[in-house]
Amino acid sequence: MLDVFSNIRLLDLLDISIVAFIIYRIILLIKGTRAVQMLLGLAVILVVYLASRVGDLHTLNWFLSNFLSSIILVIVVIFQNDIRRALMHVGSNPFFGGMTYREETEMIEELVRACVALGNRKIGALIVIERETGIKDILESGTLIDARVESELIRAIFMPSSPIHDGALVVQQGRLQQAGCFLPLTQSSDVSKALGTRHRAAIGLTELADAVAIIVSEETGKISVAVNGGITRNLDATSLKKVLGRLLEPRRPAKKKKD
Repeated sequence: MLDVFSNIRLLDLLDISIVAFIIYRIILLIKGTRAVQMLLGLAVILVVYLASRVGDLHTLNWFLSNFLSSIILVIVVIFQNDIRRALMHVGSNPFFGGMTYREETEMIEELVRACVALGNRKIGALIVIERETGIKDILESGTLIDARVESELIRAIFMPSSPIHDGALVVQQGRLQQAGCFLPLTQSSDVSKALGTRHRAAIGLTELADAVAIIVSEETGKISVAVNGGITRNLDATSLKKVLGRLLEPRRPAKKKKD
């Protein structure tokens, strides 16, 4: 045992640490997504394959060995959205940039105030908040705004009489950047048929990018939040503020040390 540890080099420890970190980051990326269920399915197939070799089940072993020989291609096809999101994380930028904690919390409060007001009047809305990875390559069309995040402006944009109310409002680097953007709709069969186009567009975008989407239903006035291809529905002002605070994670100012 001592001989084994004596042969371990510093580079070996570094190598193991890097691999462990990569696996840890992959687990964080797929946590809470459908990718976990797919990985469990692949694990079951692998266990059956090993059992077929031990039990001399030649036909089953031949079938699974041919399937597993193309496992890399299968993984790329199945997890293409998750792989894309992971690669986008490599060159990611912090969402809040140079904003102060006060500006960060005020932005969240303005978003909550606007969504609640729109919901009370049953005015539909879709607000996309860019986080660590860019979404410019996913957005289609849109009108440039580049303005502060203010409740009154958001409500004005989504008024039915507004020429840019039909589409998504995009928040980037703490500012309202574009309005009237069209998003890719989700193709998932797991999404409830009761959800409308806004909800499907929000889910579709968050399947492809690390973003948060707030949806206000035109029919019911209910507020929902989509992230990582999932959706949380029927949020009130308090719960919406908590969800956004958790997902956007504004940085609290460092406490001053007492003398």
